[in-house]
Amino acid sequence: MPQPALLAHDLVRVLGGRRVLDGVSLVAAPGHRIGLIGENGVGKSTLLRLLAGVDEPDAGRVTRPRDLGFLHQEMPFDADSTLAAVLDEALRETREDLAELDRLGDELARLPEDDPGHRELLDTYGRRLEQAQDRESWDADRRAALVLDGLGLGAVGHGRSLGSLSGGQRGRLALAALLIRRPTALLLDEPTNHLDDDAATFLEGQVRSLPGTVVVAGHDRAFLDVVSTDLIDLDPALDGPVRYGGNYSAYLSQKHAERQRWERRYAEEQEELEELRESVGVTAHRVAPDRGRVDNEKMGYGHRAGRVQHSISRRVRNAARRLEELERIQVTEPPRPLRFAAADLASQAEESMEPLVALRDVRVPGRLALDALEVAATDRLLITGDNGAGKSTLLAVLAGRLPAEGEVHSRRHLTVGLLTQDTVFERPERTVRDTYEAAVGSARAAKVPLGSLGLMHGDDLDRPVRELSVGQRRRLALALLVARPPHLLLLDEPTNHLSPRLCDELEEALGTGPGAIVVASHDRWLRRRWQGREIRLVPGPDRRTGDIKTR
Repeated sequence: MPQPALLAHDLVRVLGGRRVLDGVSLVAAPGHRIGLIGENGVGKSTLLRLLAGVDEPDAGRVTRPRDLGFLHQEMPFDADSTLAAVLDEALRETREDLAELDRLGDELARLPEDDPGHRELLDTYGRRLEQAQDRESWDADRRAALVLDGLGLGAVGHGRSLGSLSGGQRGRLALAALLIRRPTALLLDEPTNHLDDDAATFLEGQVRSLPGTVVVAGHDRAFLDVVSTDLIDLDPALDGPVRYGGNYSAYLSQKHAERQRWERRYAEEQEELEELRESVGVTAHRVAPDRGRVDNEKMGYGHRAGRVQHSISRRVRNAARRLEELERIQVTEPPRPLRFAAADLASQAEESMEPLVALRDVRVPGRLALDALEVAATDRLLITGDNGAGKSTLLAVLAGRLPAEGEVHSRRHLTVGLLTQDTVFERPERTVRDTYEAAVGSARAAKVPLGSLGLMHGDDLDRPVRELSVGQRRRLALALLVARPPHLLLLDEPTNHLSPRLCDELEEALGTGPGAIVVASHDRWLRRRWQGREIRLVPGPDRRTGDIKTR
């Protein structure tokens, strides 16, 4: 039975007076795994919601398979529901397949082959059999156990209520329920949030094995690189959203070439427009038919003047027609993309052999146990480890925000900046511009304008902070830190909720400049390219660290 495609045609969605999506079309055929990428606020999650049918477009239409699964922020279960209830719902369709096949098989066994209804009943059985095979219904219970284990939920009791699970566990359970169902079309919004390396690798294999359509909105470059057959970039482009064949690595090279073509075409058209305006507005006046006559020209002056006038008129008319046409069809100026442009993320402390921070036998009961760690004045240190290993706890101890048992020594007059995972502003009703100036001071805001850092679009500077997306708030929080660089910059999952391009640029900035930077991250793309020291935290009874290594 051929599986239907997921189709969207000319989707328009206006939110808060702003066109989030403007004429977006999409063809997602079975076997294609499409990644949606772009800046925060360009409409990735909005597009998924329209495709799923949980939101309606202001214009355009969507044709979707009947069997569609959507991973988003809220699970359709209340806090009192149990893990077993979620699994029962995930397995319901496959169990219905098997029960219906049994019923149809019994009817076929009783109905003689020469009965007029036998052929129709056989066709019905065949269609149901194909559906069960597509869903792998006979293997559903084993698959459920495999998926729960692969996503780190194998040890969670099936009688546990959802309210007793952590946010990360609930997110993984929602993802597990979809993988168990194996819907014809699967829509995933940031699916690797809350996943450790093993779970993310497991998810990659599961998604690649699905026979239907998959559409993923995400910032996980490593995940997109492994699973994507196509990428759609929703950032502004010459001809609207662009679809690229291949994975994230292929997209990077294609995107760079496309941007250069747009910029070159715009520059060439602007140059031609300037020349045409010059021709229309100036040339006719420069070549005057009644200029002074010379002696050898007197007899033919009138004739020649007429020819000159006619020639000028023709050129001016041609130029005017071309000018009118080009002004009508000219390409728009490429919008200036966000380009992370902080000169230094951290500032150099006074020269000294003394470390900025030194930890000895540090303990935070139930959260962290660390024998020793020193952070030097120009360190680049990456902290890795599974969820719950204590990465955020260690950053809070280094920042002096969390009391700990043991010895914690910080250099005198040390300035520390910490970017936390949860970005909260005390005055969310303030505009972005006012929040920035209040935090760094008017003098510093004038010296280092927020727009110069490449983290916020100019259109967003006068918006209240409460209207910003999660990613926009994190970019603003990062701007507050780097506008006045500290001696020690601590970044907790800095690439979360950032566009892939900004992640690439932030990573490049991490490797240069003075000061010390400590990064805690589960971002596999970042970790594969890290050039400094690395410490891996290992959860367990003692919660001790693994080896510290330098690359």
